[in-house]
Amino acid sequence: MDWTPEQISELTRLWGEGLTTAEIGKRLGISKNAVVGKAHRLHLPARPSPIKRTGPRPQIFRQTAASRPSQPSAPRLPQAPREPRVATAAQQTSAAALKALANQPSAKRLPMMALSASTCRWPIGDPGDADFHFCGERSLEGKPYCSAHASIAYVKMKPKTEAA
Repeated sequence: MDWTPEQISELTRLWGEGLTTAEIGKRLGISKNAVVGKAHRLHLPARPSPIKRTGPRPQIFRQTAASRPSQPSAPRLPQAPREPRVATAAQQTSAAALKALANQPSAKRLPMMALSASTCRWPIGDPGDADFHFCGERSLEGKPYCSAHASIAYVKMKPKTEAA
């Protein structure tokens, strides 16, 4: 943006009056970011942030294990027993496929730096372990994973039915 001398003098005047950058921008017909940038380049005096607190910071009490009272808490009220969660067929299939893939030794064991656009980027193991690697098999066209890992990563959603 090209600043005219009139705009610069108006900016300096409005800045001195203490108007917000948004208000100055409205009056000059420019964005507040343009106002901030020009004020910075002109070395206009900084103003306190409207977000910052001016008073003393409130003390926040955080309870640690050492500061917790040693007395036992009030007894909990009995709750109704929960129904056991049953995995859906898709979840069971996905979990079984994932377990099978995890136990299956990969023919290729690529480190991150050896990956290319056509290799499977499915991570195997914990990133903190020395044995961590990526699948490395040939990936599907337009996907980052091989067919086996894509079947786990991309699960089709069931169509939602409206409640009656």
